[in-house]
Amino acid sequence: MSAPMASTARGVTRVLLLADAPVLRRGLVSMINETAGMQSVGTPGELRRALTLAESARPDAVVVELGSGRAATLNACRDLRRRFPRVAIVALATSEDPAVVNEALAAGVGGYLMINTSPTLLGWAILAARAGRIVVDPQIRRVEPSATPAAKPFTPEVPLTRRESDVLDELLQGQSNRQIGRNLFISEDTVKSHVKAILRKLGARDRAHAVSLVLSSRNPGCAACGGHGMPAGSSIAQDLNAEI
Repeated sequence: MSAPMASTARGVTRVLLLADAPVLRRGLVSMINETAGMQSVGTPGELRRALTLAESARPDAVVVELGSGRAATLNACRDLRRRFPRVAIVALATSEDPAVVNEALAAGVGGYLMINTSPTLLGWAILAARAGRIVVDPQIRRVEPSATPAAKPFTPEVPLTRRESDVLDELLQGQSNRQIGRNLFISEDTVKSHVKAILRKLGARDRAHAVSLVLSSRNPGCAACGGHGMPAGSSIAQDLNAEI
C-alpha cells in the first residue's frame, strides 16, 4: 500500500492535472490555483504518465480529462486507484451518456463533471470526492440500475415560481449572484431575494444545502456536497453561502 499523500500547507488541497491537450492543462492550472484552498502541483501532463506524475507530485486529488480515449483514461484511473487509494479522482468529461458515467464511477472516479463546468463546481467536486462522496454533474440525468428504486422528484411544499426555478438552475451550476443576474437580466438584489425565497421553500439552511437537496433527489445514492457531502467549513461551501 502506498504512503498517504501529504499537503504542503494545512487546509490546502494539492491537485494534479492530467489532460492530453496542452491548452486544457494550462486552463485547469489557472482554474485550480484561483480557487481558494487549492493548489496545482507537479507538472500537468498526459494520462499515459499518470502514475509517474502522481508519484512525484504526491497530490490529494487528480483531475483527469475523459474524452475520446475513454478506455485508456479509465485504465489510468484504475491504476491510480490501486496505487494511491487515498487520492480522489475527478473526471472532466464530454459525454452525458449515463452508461459512461457509471463506467467511470466503477473505475474509481469520485466526481464526474462536464468539461464546461464552473471553477466553483470543480472545487466542490474535488472536496466532496476527498470526503468519499460521489458527485455527478447536475447537467447529467443518471440512469440507475433497475434494481434500485427510483427516487421521488424533490417537490417543495410551496412550489417555486418560474423565476425562482430559473435562479435555482443557475445555483446548480455554481454561479454567483452577480453572474445569475447577468444571465437572467435581473439585478443582484433581486437574485438575493429569489435565493432567500428558494431556501425558505426548500427548507434549506443555506445555498449549499439547497443544491445538495436537489442533486441528491436527482441522483439517488450520490451526494453533491452541501449538507450531505460538503466538508463543513470548507472554502467552497463558504464561497457558495457568502452571497445569500
